[in-house]
Amino acid sequence: MKFGRQRDLDPEINVTSLIDVVLLLVMFFMVSTSFVQDGRLRVRLPESSALPERRPVDAVTILIAADGGYRVNDRALVNRSPETLRAALEQMRGAAGGQALTIRADARATHQAVVTAMDIAGRVGFAQVNIATVNQQPGG
Repeated sequence: MKFGRQRDLDPEINVTSLIDVVLLLVMFFMVSTSFVQDGRLRVRLPESSALPERRPVDAVTILIAADGGYRVNDRALVNRSPETLRAALEQMRGAAGGQALTIRADARATHQAVVTAMDIAGRVGFAQVNIATVNQQPGG
């Protein structure tokens, strides 16, 4: 029998799949870390005093009902369109001069109705827009 010299094979470990897994983990942690930073919001909540301020007699007030209807200085408007609200505010703007505008919205009124009133008030020329709130009593 002829015995030849056996070749010494260098043992090798295939690390390709290990590298793939490590790279995927690195990418996952990089992406999730950036989402955590972007998800933080710095919100400064509005504050309310315990005693309400007295509003001037000739200040302009917009009342927004739960169904989205508008009233300007306790006078109902013909319809709910923004153009009607704009006309009423322009008329009040001339009479009130540089007075502030107060928005009193029902808690069930849509956010869109409030934003529409604020937008129109700003376009008409009211620089100071206040939003009326009520103080919630403790325990109720």
